[in-house]
Amino acid sequence: MTLPIGPAAFFDVDETLITVKSMFDFLAFRYQVEGRPESDYARDHRALRRLADQGVPREEVNRAYYRLFAGVPEAELAEQGEQWFRTRTEAGELFHAPALAAFRRHTEQGHHTVLVSGSFPGCLDPIARHVAADTILCSRPLVADGILTGELEQPMIGAAKAAAARDLLRTAGLDPQECHAYGDHSSDLDLLRLVGHPTVVGEDPVLTEHADRGGWSRLPGLGHGAAAALTT
Repeated sequence: MTLPIGPAAFFDVDETLITVKSMFDFLAFRYQVEGRPESDYARDHRALRRLADQGVPREEVNRAYYRLFAGVPEAELAEQGEQWFRTRTEAGELFHAPALAAFRRHTEQGHHTVLVSGSFPGCLDPIARHVAADTILCSRPLVADGILTGELEQPMIGAAKAAAARDLLRTAGLDPQECHAYGDHSSDLDLLRLVGHPTVVGEDPVLTEHADRGGWSRLPGLGHGAAAALTT
């Protein structure tokens, strides 16, 4: 990572910069290309949904997702991530146009652009290359001898997003009040409150209340699917 020398712009990814929940969309894609029955995806999604419904912390649900990849070669997931990205971009409408336009404006202004997500490099690396993002802050599966162990270094969820962003700003010596952040879910609140220029994407009631009170910027959103509160 090259340290930023000017204001940073932090972007949540799923249903902010892109139109899908990358982890679940990728999981369905992976099972499909491997010829697995749709019932396998339905079973695993249902198990994660059950954890969330039982009140298991979102960080732990995020960890449970990555246990599905225990024993999988890191290179295999990276290649499938590239395939997933190509398939989705060729089909069109992967990127959320208002957020992508905002991202492009920050790039044109020379801002340091940062993707912040509970998703993982297999999905995020091709997205970052496509938009020329400068930095990725994300959940990183632990790897031993090229194989995923099923565990994580740190789920990039909720407060962890703000902590990682704060560390980047501190290391670079940047003033948070000069920086920007974009998010669509209440779990992004700490990240949005960290900067001087927060933007709420969509209609999350917690975020819109803060936007109304604080005069924050707004962008239209997509709404949230069934997986919205599970992992990112």
